[in-house]
Amino acid sequence: MDRATLSRIAHRDHAIAAPVSEAQARVLLSRLSPPPNGGVLDLGCGAGVWLAELLDSRPDLTGVGVDIALPPDVADGRSERITWVEADAARYEAEPVDTVICIGASHAFGGLAPTLDAVRRHLRPGGQVLLGDGLWERPPSVAAQEALQAGPDEFPDLPGLLSQARAAGFEPGYGHVSTLGEWDDYEWSWTGALTEWALRDAPTPAERAEALAVARQHRDEWLLGYRGELGFAFVVLNDARA
Repeated sequence: MDRATLSRIAHRDHAIAAPVSEAQARVLLSRLSPPPNGGVLDLGCGAGVWLAELLDSRPDLTGVGVDIALPPDVADGRSERITWVEADAARYEAEPVDTVICIGASHAFGGLAPTLDAVRRHLRPGGQVLLGDGLWERPPSVAAQEALQAGPDEFPDLPGLLSQARAAGFEPGYGHVSTLGEWDDYEWSWTGALTEWALRDAPTPAERAEALAVARQHRDEWLLGYRGELGFAFVVLNDARA
């Protein structure tokens, strides 16, 4: 089974592919203020949940969702005002827009700094970015580093994330750091959905065994490795170019 298929199954009980509640996600989106009839770009959009939610609340907006592997049913029930583009977000080129969303996609750009450079290229002067990215809640243990295959410099802490954003020409506004409860709900949903699919819906014994193995490994890495150490922050970044 390919990674995209496993991810779609794992996220079927947690539509937002990030450790955040639906209520908090709506709060974050409400802090964005695109101009009337503005355009929104979601880089690494996945199933397009963030983009669709924003456009549902603003009927005047149009949007583009870009992901290297769009789900087959991504357009089902989604706004006709969204254009879906299956492409590498790091190589995508288009005219600048008023608002950019980039949640959990820094791996596609090679880290936080190049992600900030990328969203700036796509942003009109005076626009806003909703950024979501990983961080260390505290200096990572050996177990956390081994579970994530990530060293202490792989992620910043929260002050470091905001410092990098300011260095890239953004002024941080509203933000949210995922709570332990949000993380637990996300991880239990991820491993639980994959386990239930393996036991009830897997079409072959091989796929059943593979899905169970992935769920078990992920659960161990979370509980024995990075739980309480890996964090996730969402920040509204305002373009500070003079």
